[in-house]
Amino acid sequence: MPFATPAWLSSLTLKVMLAYVAGVLLTVATLALVFNGVTTLRGPLFFDEDITEFAEELGENLHFDASGTPVGLADDERGREWLYRALKDDLAYRVLDASGRVVIEPTPANPIWLAAGEGARALRPGQFEFAHAGQRMHGATEVVRHQGRTWYLQLAGSARLFELFRLDFALPFMGMGMVLFSSVMLLLFGVCVFVMLKRVLKPLREVSATAAAISPRWLHARLQVDRVPSEIVPLVESFNRVLERLERGYRVQQEFLAMAAHELKTPLALIRAQVEFMEKGLVDDSLLQDVEHMTRQVQQLLLLAEACEVRNYQFQPTDMAAAARETIGYLRRMADTLGVEVELHASGEDMIWHADRGAVFTLLKNLLENALQHAPAGSRLSVEVGGSAVSVRDRGPGVTPEQLSRMFGRFWRGAHRRDHGAGLGLAICQEIADAHGWTLSAERESPGLRMVVARPDDGT
Repeated sequence: MPFATPAWLSSLTLKVMLAYVAGVLLTVATLALVFNGVTTLRGPLFFDEDITEFAEELGENLHFDASGTPVGLADDERGREWLYRALKDDLAYRVLDASGRVVIEPTPANPIWLAAGEGARALRPGQFEFAHAGQRMHGATEVVRHQGRTWYLQLAGSARLFELFRLDFALPFMGMGMVLFSSVMLLLFGVCVFVMLKRVLKPLREVSATAAAISPRWLHARLQVDRVPSEIVPLVESFNRVLERLERGYRVQQEFLAMAAHELKTPLALIRAQVEFMEKGLVDDSLLQDVEHMTRQVQQLLLLAEACEVRNYQFQPTDMAAAARETIGYLRRMADTLGVEVELHASGEDMIWHADRGAVFTLLKNLLENALQHAPAGSRLSVEVGGSAVSVRDRGPGVTPEQLSRMFGRFWRGAHRRDHGAGLGLAICQEIADAHGWTLSAERESPGLRMVVARPDDGT
């Protein structure tokens, strides 16, 4: 079909995975835009907050001597004091006592504090700004109480320094972190989603395989809903209800066919008896032939109705060679009347098949009868029984390649058949083979035709 959608585009797994990937990428992109927008619009506010937080951290890391006087930073912060000396024009801190006397100052007479003392402007409680060396400076004062005494830690930093930290360090590291986070999330969570979908869809695949195996002879089967996702349960239950209606309709048809055929047997038997008891000369031979033909059709209809119902079968180990000998013996008189020799070839392989013995007899009888009706007088008919196949070959006129595909249809009759058969014999054979899981096929020979019944390689 030119407009048919490829199967992989309709895959639920693919759609969920694409939705997941799109959701992750959208989330990461939104977070990146929000972060960039907030940092751009609120840069000055973040600057003040960063200074305040930095001052609070330094205040918590002050180190005091035995008298309760601050003498420097704690050991874990002492390694950063070089930073204040190296960036003395952009970053500085000091500690003052309650009277305003400087107790700690890593860089004595730092010009930053001189500029702060000359032109500092209060912003909010504990925050101030001023200018130094042409740079905008922000500062924060943190109150530190220790052993009943109050100390003031002041921290000042330039806008350019914190902008450098934000643009050249914070944002790139944030970007790398987001890329790493999104990659890990795509990979790990993607694998988890894929595995989860496989597990969730496995019951659906099992239900689909069960549904695909249902045929007219297996209409009693039902789909299991135990492991099916709850969203799919209504669909499976609806399908089961459809199967119930189909089974009821099929059973009604089969019962009607069997009942009609059974009811016709008695009238036909009475008609035949009356015709046979009529005086010779008053009976047309064609009338008796028509009665025979109708009787055979009724019998074949009964066999077909039984063959279509799997519940009629009783499977057990069956010796196919013995079944073939029994069938040949049963049809020996017919073969002698037609002048056809029947020979049996049984290999030394294991010829025990798991089958219904009565159905096997019917299958072989119909195949042999069909071959005998097409075999010329004086010819030979071969029956070969092996471990995995049984074949019947005649040496008659055979069929055309076009007829091979129609041979097992109901009411099909070969052109060279001697009698006026019902055309149901091979259809019955096909039903029996299907019920056993076997394959029934026809192969052209020179001369004649070979009918082959083969079982699967697993020996069932």
